[in-house]
Amino acid sequence: MKSTIGDRLREARENKELDQSSLADKIGVATRTVQRWEKGEQVPHGVAINKIAKATNASPAWLLTGSGQMYEAPSRPNNVYPLTTSFRRKIKLADIPLLSSVPAGKLATIFHSDYAESYVTVDDVKDPQAFALKVKGNSMSPRIEDGDIVIVSPHGEARSGDICVVRVNDEDTLKKVKFEGSYIHLIPLNPEFDPVTVKKKDVNFAWKVVKLIKEL
Repeated sequence: MKSTIGDRLREARENKELDQSSLADKIGVATRTVQRWEKGEQVPHGVAINKIAKATNASPAWLLTGSGQMYEAPSRPNNVYPLTTSFRRKIKLADIPLLSSVPAGKLATIFHSDYAESYVTVDDVKDPQAFALKVKGNSMSPRIEDGDIVIVSPHGEARSGDICVVRVNDEDTLKKVKFEGSYIHLIPLNPEFDPVTVKKKDVNFAWKVVKLIKEL
């Protein structure tokens, strides 16, 4: 049996987990009006159909006539083109342990690397010893901000210009590094913070950051 506008309106509303009162509030009509529509006592006009479609994500044409699909497939912008098969590749995902934290500010006590608080899933990380750290502080903002997560590769070679987790005299910090003779300059990206220069002999390690996961 062919559905009515009222049947389709009810189906779209229930799929969106809205009761009649909630839908009425969203489209600016009385609850009794929605009830009459669904019972077939009244038919919503064009403006109301568009409001119902917006509130339920249903297709206006489907609501009005029953033709097509309830939900329209998202259209692709004219300037976006699908990748050809030659450009597609399989992406290998890996679960990386999320350890405690690393300060992006003053040197602070070390993170605890003996257990994982949780795991994050990332792609294209080749170091099996890689791990994740949540950033605390704003010395590396705006590029890396408080709450962001960095993926660290202990086996990656750190070079001048890299952002690294650096342990100095058993304390950790996240900074851009510059190697110069027997010294390492720890450079914040936030101009409100001052760079720090330390002796290489005081540095336990400088582990390269290979990926950044932004806090949204």
